[in-house]
Amino acid sequence: MDVRARRGRWAAVPVVLAAVWGLAAVPSSAAETAAGTSATAGDPPRVAAAGGEPIVEPLTEGFAPEGVAIDAEGPTDVVQKVITIPPGGTTGWHTHQGPLLGVIESGTLTRTLDDCSVEVSGPGDALVEPHGADHAHVGRNLGDEPVVLYATYVLPHGAPLSEPAEDPGCPE
Repeated sequence: MDVRARRGRWAAVPVVLAAVWGLAAVPSSAAETAAGTSATAGDPPRVAAAGGEPIVEPLTEGFAPEGVAIDAEGPTDVVQKVITIPPGGTTGWHTHQGPLLGVIESGTLTRTLDDCSVEVSGPGDALVEPHGADHAHVGRNLGDEPVVLYATYVLPHGAPLSEPAEDPGCPE
């Protein structure tokens, strides 16, 4: 996954996000386990070897064919959530003050954006939700299994995760 930051002091943010999600390539010496094998995204959690080697526990992984860019300035909150939308459920129309990077773990998420375009994402898809007051959007689960979305919010310090917004008049 191509994750890039545009600001020098933010260069570590995508790496941290990717590492938390199990998306980053970890040098094999850092991922070695007591059994002497390296951890990958599909491996179960392992016990750390003597000497304080890290334990890598993947949560999910996704693919963004067009790449991902995260940009933040000033004091920033980084918040991770697991969002589950039941069949027939919706997020309601809302906005974010900063980017939301997400990976669909299961189910199918149908998002309608402020221009009434529709994006459908399934398991393994990575997405960045548009942000700003002029980028209202809604997520719906039109399928028959829960949508599980791993979401990382990158927000101005103290900002809410989302704010309710008006439907711009898009057809359902």
